[in-house]
Amino acid sequence: MSVSSTSELTQNSTSPAMGSERLIAIDILRGVAVLSILVMNIYAFAMPFVAYQNPLALGGNEWYNVGTWFLTHVFFDQKFMTIFSLLFGAGLVMMATRADARGEKYGGLWYRRCFWLMVIGALHGYFIWFGDILFHYGLMGMFIFLFRNRSARSLIITGCSLLLVGMLFTVSGGPYMEDLKSRSAEIEQLQDAGQALTPEQTATLKEWEGMALLLKPAAERVREDMAAYTAGYSKNFEQRIPIVQMMQTQATVAFVIWRVGGLMLIGMALMKLGIISGERPNSFYRKLMFIGYGLGLPIMLASAYGMNSHQWDEFWMFGLGGFPNYIGSILVAFGHIALVMTIVKNSILQKLMARFTAVGRMALTNYLTHSIVMTTIFYGYGFGLYGQIPRIWQMAFVATMLTFQLWFSPWWLERNRFGPAEWVWRSLSYWKRQPMAKT
Repeated sequence: MSVSSTSELTQNSTSPAMGSERLIAIDILRGVAVLSILVMNIYAFAMPFVAYQNPLALGGNEWYNVGTWFLTHVFFDQKFMTIFSLLFGAGLVMMATRADARGEKYGGLWYRRCFWLMVIGALHGYFIWFGDILFHYGLMGMFIFLFRNRSARSLIITGCSLLLVGMLFTVSGGPYMEDLKSRSAEIEQLQDAGQALTPEQTATLKEWEGMALLLKPAAERVREDMAAYTAGYSKNFEQRIPIVQMMQTQATVAFVIWRVGGLMLIGMALMKLGIISGERPNSFYRKLMFIGYGLGLPIMLASAYGMNSHQWDEFWMFGLGGFPNYIGSILVAFGHIALVMTIVKNSILQKLMARFTAVGRMALTNYLTHSIVMTTIFYGYGFGLYGQIPRIWQMAFVATMLTFQLWFSPWWLERNRFGPAEWVWRSLSYWKRQPMAKT
């Protein structure tokens, strides 16, 4: 669900790196990732969010619709968010390496970049689409800066430790939610009886209020989302507010710190080891692809089977049911990385890779464009197609957008130094208006 152009580094204290200083492999990987995340995000644009994981929540139980869910779950779900998190950590190492070589300070610049990314993410989440991840990337970017001088080994150990904590949250999520629901029901009975609540009881009800957004009966959530997102802008804005607040608070504590933070630290290590930038030999990436796909894809098949056998029960999916994808998505993401690096290193599909390079350099612009265009197509204040397009035909919207961005990004960068959103972000980060047009 997110993207950040973190390979755009500084040449000196006042101007960002340009042209040949980029690591093309990382730009290509970012370009592939930003286009691929739309394969999953389209579900949240086009349908009630409960249908994101549950293919039966909004009808569409034909074999080709369920088959579309199956393929996207196995190959895309959380895989490219994983890659973006790794790339964000890699970007910090790139900035630190170059700045240290020049004897320059870069902490202020990094924190300004992260702060403005949080601002852009908050505006995106509240005013355009609730599925924003930029806010979390900016927040965790401030955290990982503290680890920039650690060795690759230390970063991997620390990152894996955070992932392990996140795994425990994932496995215990369902039982915890069931217990929270039971305790909240008891507190509500006391409240209805006129008893004054303690601060702890009030906090429990507030916590359950956020959790309940995810656990209402599917039919009820479908009705609420359809009513909100097929109406005017003000109605869907009201619907977004509690969801975004929950994602920026409870989801941060339960998921983002451990999963996103852990992956960013591992991405820093992969950059120091030359893995994510294509510096290893072909044999290394063949082995990595074999391990990533060989272990990850069977786990993802088990994930899909488990969800189907439990009829996509939310308590189960927020508990043990989330475990296979938590692990499998990381392994498959490494397989994807190895595949892209192999293509780049062997100069395969060079013209197409050049287009992905441009897409990667405009990743923030392309990501935000997804939200602006797709909400306009599907929400009531636009063309109002929300809830009307079957899952398989949503992929046609994805293909159209991807084709357009593979054409538009190179066209734009032939004439300009940055994408529009990158220009705004850079100008704010450097606190100086950046030159846009090429001369």
